[in-house]
Amino acid sequence: MEFDVKDPGLAEKGKLRIEWAAQSMPVLRSIHKRFAAEKPLQGTRIAACLHVTTETASLAQTLKAGGAEVRICASNPLSTQDDVAASLVVNDSIPVFAIKGEDKDTYYRHINSALGHSPHITMDDGADLVSTLHSDRRELLQGILGGTEETTTGVIRLRSMADKGVLQYPIIAVNDASTKHLFDNRYGTGQSTVDGIVRATNRLLAGSGFVVSGYGWCGRGVAMRASGMGAKVIITEVDPLRALEAVMDGYQVMPMEQAAVVGDFFCTLTGDIHVIRREHFAVMKDGAIVCNSGHFNVEIDLDALASMAVARREIRDFVEEFKLADGRRVYVLGEGRLINLAAAEGHPSSVMDMSFANQALCTEHMVKHHTTLKKQVYRVPMEIDKNIAKLKLASMNVDIDTLTPEQDAYLHSWEMGT
Repeated sequence: MEFDVKDPGLAEKGKLRIEWAAQSMPVLRSIHKRFAAEKPLQGTRIAACLHVTTETASLAQTLKAGGAEVRICASNPLSTQDDVAASLVVNDSIPVFAIKGEDKDTYYRHINSALGHSPHITMDDGADLVSTLHSDRRELLQGILGGTEETTTGVIRLRSMADKGVLQYPIIAVNDASTKHLFDNRYGTGQSTVDGIVRATNRLLAGSGFVVSGYGWCGRGVAMRASGMGAKVIITEVDPLRALEAVMDGYQVMPMEQAAVVGDFFCTLTGDIHVIRREHFAVMKDGAIVCNSGHFNVEIDLDALASMAVARREIRDFVEEFKLADGRRVYVLGEGRLINLAAAEGHPSSVMDMSFANQALCTEHMVKHHTTLKKQVYRVPMEIDKNIAKLKLASMNVDIDTLTPEQDAYLHSWEMGT
């Protein structure tokens, strides 16, 4: 079996951590049980470019239980948990190509390795796998039935491809499911991002100026958690509707050029390029801490900061100090990559339970219905979204009301009024 992981000897530690995470993933566990009995993915080859974490391991095990042949690579050079990668190889016989801290060349070599079995289904987190297929590995496109995409950044890229007519197969935007973005993006990103910042720095958030750039679901989550820990949260935005919502939620809203002067912590979550730039570094406080929780490491203009620095050093794990000519120091966390996975463990398993339930069920849907789908990006079918919500509520021992026949008739009637 082909694989490339840091150390297969880490497998036992990884196995225990996977078991720990799985305890909080009851929805995926129920899907695993059904997949093992029904084998809906029998004979399907899946290439998955995802963060290689304990939760991803449970998804991979579920797909394999359903009959799929799965290969996995990392969707971010710093997000791999090496013990988990080792466990999947040693204990589950799933080929994994991922090493925490891999360089760019290794990252793309691993993507190509994940495509080495000529997949039928792609499972992406950021669309690097799909992009590689459409640029360097076009000979494999004919065999692709469809795919899924996990994150906002990837969905944006894929919709751009579809709009330009270059997307060559249908893809389901898992990120658009309510049981994904309302929980994973908001509560998962909120908790894990603050976790990563605190682990990396051990600095107090209470009383600090905490700048959140981007008030989408991920930004909302980070703002909520930082505020809950006593930070004075400032939002920067380009969308007037989101900016207005942030104001109504009680946060200060201002342009980055103003926020850069007063912030102590900065976290970007926009999915766009160079949100924090040279002119912002030029006015930051001494000791400002800058990080990113958007998908790629392009949100912070690290080249500009490097060119401004007269000295740089790693002062703590995942903390790099850039000393400027006037003596001020700016600290960048996790090389500007996803801080929640670079310095922490990513989202809690209980929210990834819903996200990866969507991945598993959307893969099953794609295998069954790909012949009826066009080369475009689709939303998660509502029946899948609602089914996952019901399963999650049941696992939490939460009951809800059901409509009476009278209520149902009223909602479907145009004759009844006041």
